Amino acid sequence: MQKDKIPFMTELNEFRVQQIVDNGRVIQLSLVENVSTEPISQKQMIKENVAKTLDADTKEQVMPLLDAILQAQPTIKMKSYQQMGINITMPRNRYEQLGRPQVGQIIEIDLKTKNG
Repeated sequence: MQKDKIPFMTELNEFRVQQIVDNGRVIQLSLVENVSTEPISQKQMIKENVAKTLDADTKEQVMPLLDAILQAQPTIKMKSYQQMGINITMPRNRYEQLGRPQVGQIIEIDLKTKNG
């Protein structure tokens, strides 16, 4: 009887080179996920969450009041996504084979889970 094989989980991600440390024979790259995020304001998050919980009639009455209350509050921008970071240490010849990526350049990394 053949065992069922679970397919590989795979995800191709782009990472931006954030920092390079050259130790002579070894290169260290600090990478951060290349995702564009727009900050969202705390006021907007409150309004969206309140709007989701109210029916149309109540929303019509409450939202103007909520807008007036929130006008007095400071606007706090929040990031809506936590970026993944990776640090890689490699021999200089491997770094050169990759084309000597510089700070700001994009590197694609294929993340896979292997079973068995």
